[in-house]
Amino acid sequence: MISVNDFKTGLTIEVDNDIWRVMEFQHVKPGKGAAFVRSKLRNLRTGAVNEKTFRAGEKVAKAQIDNRKMQYLYANGDMHAFMDSETYDQIELPEKSIEYELKFLQENMEVQVIQYHGEVLGVELPNTVVLEVAETDPGIKGDTASGGSKPAILTTGLSVQVPFFINQGDKLIINTTDSSYVSRAQ
Repeated sequence: MISVNDFKTGLTIEVDNDIWRVMEFQHVKPGKGAAFVRSKLRNLRTGAVNEKTFRAGEKVAKAQIDNRKMQYLYANGDMHAFMDSETYDQIELPEKSIEYELKFLQENMEVQVIQYHGEVLGVELPNTVVLEVAETDPGIKGDTASGGSKPAILTTGLSVQVPFFINQGDKLIINTTDSSYVSRAQ
């Protein structure tokens, strides 16, 4: 058991027979009344995000999550195959359980597969990934890095806003938490 006063972003807890990851939390001490913790939780089974308020000092069960390093292999219809890098075991996940992550996944990419007592809950991506620009309008001479931005479609189908100097075929570093352009890859 863990006290809600010890919440940290990324902590996994068990509440109402479901597995939740703490996305945000805030300790609130009103002038009148008891202190409480307001939190934003994401359900690891469904992906739903809920806001929940706990009384200060309340105890919740900490969920024991196993992260296994796996390699994304291929898509087979609406199933996606992953292979354990050490044991070479393969698992398949349905497209609906990793819908957001598919925007960043490329064949042979290393990811963390999240498991809870043998049940596969999803895929955890690295903070940034390198993706290639598949389609964008050509840059025009005189455009600056500090200027505006234009849309670019990457090889995975993800659409991001990029500076004008980015061209088709460029490799970009993309932030996986908010699908934003970070920089050009070397």
